[in-house]
Amino acid sequence: MGNSRTLAATAMASLLSADHDQELEGEFITDDENDDEEYQDDDEEENFHVTSRTGFTYTPSTIPQDAGVKLIKSGEFGRVGPKIKARKNNRNLATILNRHLTSPHPAVYKEDYAANIVPNSNGVIVANYDANIYTAQYSNDSSFFYTCSQDFRLHVYDTTAPPLPAMSRVDVAHDQPHTTMNLSRRIQGRHGRWTITDANLSPDNDRIIYSSITSTAYMCSTREDNPAQIPIPFHDSPGVHYGFWDSGPGSFGLFSCRFSADGNEIIAGGRGHIYVYDLLANKRSVKIMAHGDDVNSCCWADTSSGNVLVSASDDSYLKVWDRRSLGSSPKPSGVLIGHTEGITYVSAKGDGRYIVSNGKDQSMRLWDLRKMRSSGEYERTAHIEYGVPNFDYRYPSYPKPRYKAHPLDCSVMTYRGHSVLMTLIRCHFSPVETTGGQYLYSGSADGRIHIWSLDGTLVQVLDRTKTLPMHVDPSGVEYSRHPVRHNSSCVRDVSWSSEQPVIISAAWESSRHGSTLARHEWKGLSKMSNSLKDWEEKRRQEEEEIAQGGRSSRIQQQRLRRLLMPGMYMMDDDDDDDEDT
Repeated sequence: MGNSRTLAATAMASLLSADHDQELEGEFITDDENDDEEYQDDDEEENFHVTSRTGFTYTPSTIPQDAGVKLIKSGEFGRVGPKIKARKNNRNLATILNRHLTSPHPAVYKEDYAANIVPNSNGVIVANYDANIYTAQYSNDSSFFYTCSQDFRLHVYDTTAPPLPAMSRVDVAHDQPHTTMNLSRRIQGRHGRWTITDANLSPDNDRIIYSSITSTAYMCSTREDNPAQIPIPFHDSPGVHYGFWDSGPGSFGLFSCRFSADGNEIIAGGRGHIYVYDLLANKRSVKIMAHGDDVNSCCWADTSSGNVLVSASDDSYLKVWDRRSLGSSPKPSGVLIGHTEGITYVSAKGDGRYIVSNGKDQSMRLWDLRKMRSSGEYERTAHIEYGVPNFDYRYPSYPKPRYKAHPLDCSVMTYRGHSVLMTLIRCHFSPVETTGGQYLYSGSADGRIHIWSLDGTLVQVLDRTKTLPMHVDPSGVEYSRHPVRHNSSCVRDVSWSSEQPVIISAAWESSRHGSTLARHEWKGLSKMSNSLKDWEEKRRQEEEEIAQGGRSSRIQQQRLRRLLMPGMYMMDDDDDDDEDT
């Protein structure tokens, strides 16, 4: 599973741009030998479907799963009150606002009117890049949007400013993307190996840090164009610089970097290690030999203490580390076991409890840190290979696996239907401010954005092959468009605004060199599968059942649920009289 990063990047470029001439020298890690022991697979065939691009792909769930329903009703993923009111057909925005504002103690929560609104348009192109984008994210308050790309340029957009008219491509400067977004900063990063692998904004939006496949990250200001680049060395000899490629004793590549919640520390992950750099002390404060393979992603588990770290590796495991209990021979506080292939990305909800990860086993998993496996349990099975022998995620094909999950799977929920191939596809929680984090979403190598409800059902799929051209108003009426033939996009990263039901996606385009950003908005009932007549019929049926004093059967509930807004959970009748929480 220890695929060489340089070979992976070269293969990716060859597949998407048909450029077979560009290569990188060097190899970081050699492949481990596969375990010779064979395993039997008892999974049913109906759990898969075949596509021309991805081979076997898991069929997404169509029935809510009990574990996910329990989470929705727990109150840990947003207010339960709006979900109960949705069951009572109380969805009118004007009524909700009027009731709250005229009450003796007015309180209006964003979740009351935004929790069940999911972006549902295939989007409009808002930026064209000449290079592949590796990170594309909103800031925490959604006032900024930033990208980093393979040409070692970073761009920061002011999302509070109105959109600009589409310019002619020839009128755009060579170092500036062709865009209708308000570009506030252009930053030329320091060149490293192959690409900028990751970037992250500080909580106050004043600084940005980015990493490459070298052991030095760089931090700079977002308040000026081409600012000074401050090196953040993570190798053992911070005073030694090994040249342009930063190669030499102690050198390695970084694939992930994140600011802490207070902006004073940075966590980074590389070749088997995770690190913490203390910006106030100007030194590396933590070094952990965490995995036997590349650490593709790492994060802070919560937004308060900064003591708990999470690492995700190509060895298929996530490990949780508490800095308060690290000794001379540190062991993880626990191990999250479930994926059978390498993990491409991990994202935290921020509450110190829940995280979500994407795996090359074509699944996204939700984890509860309180349900970790012990180090002893991990060590008893760590030598056994449960993945597909010789599987290489860099190519657009996934063979039928021997196992759907690791035998010691401790994940809370599993989400399927997307394609985690060709690059390290990223996944995230929906914004806590507006949705309570009750949706999970991910890019996909099949050119789509997949959005799941917490209960496991796939509630929305946005198709980038149907994305409209740049001159179209993203907030205007969406017209149908046939998919562009031979346009096989790969959606690397996606980001959901915390202020409005909008997603921006970054896709690598095979029909041209480079990548595009697209803006996906919620288009209202006109984009939903049900007509107003359907909604009225559902309301009439519910009123008849209430008048008869009977309860809906399970079949009736499932039939009515299909008429609800995507992702909206239908509560049981026993909960109808609960108060808002």
